[in-house]
Amino acid sequence: MKTKIRIKRVYDEPAASDGRRILVDRLWPRGLTKEKAKIDHWAKDIAPSNELRKWYGHDPAKWDEFRKRYFAELGKNKAGVNALVETMGKNGVTFVYSSTERTINNAEALKLYMERRP
Repeated sequence: MKTKIRIKRVYDEPAASDGRRILVDRLWPRGLTKEKAKIDHWAKDIAPSNELRKWYGHDPAKWDEFRKRYFAELGKNKAGVNALVETMGKNGVTFVYSSTERTINNAEALKLYMERRP
């Protein structure tokens, strides 16, 4: 059985139902302390590269291409993905992100990638 993955904006109030909270951004969220963020693990090594992040810029027209490029980066980062799987464990987790875009962000793309893994 695969681990249930939820996504949530890091600025939204943490909840007990979040389970393990994993920050999946390369950069620490602005204006947020570690205490307030309630992050259990920061998986910055599996976040999109700076080049990809800047190219994408949350442009809806680039979403499909962003996912393809990000999945390619993840495919080349076996150690990072395996470390994320270990960190996730068997209980539910929440991938947290800082983008104001709630549907086409790197956490959503990573969730799709992880759910499609064999």
